[in-house]
Amino acid sequence: MYLENIYSPADVKKLSFNELNDLSNEIRASLLQKLSEHGGHFGPNFGMVEATIALHYVFNSPEDK
Repeated sequence: MYLENIYSPADVKKLSFNELNDLSNEIRASLLQKLSEHGGHFGPNFGMVEATIALHYVFNSPEDK
């Protein structure tokens, strides 16, 4: 599992594109599990998975404004 090893945006930058795809699948599975237990809307959360990963991969967070 990749999600267990992500502690900062720098950890995301170390992953290959295939690993980033696996990470997004893990995040979606985790969201699905939590939202199934507590309720909520799935769509907005699922839609932001790749966008959030891409932002952390491309930009130097939290230094880039």
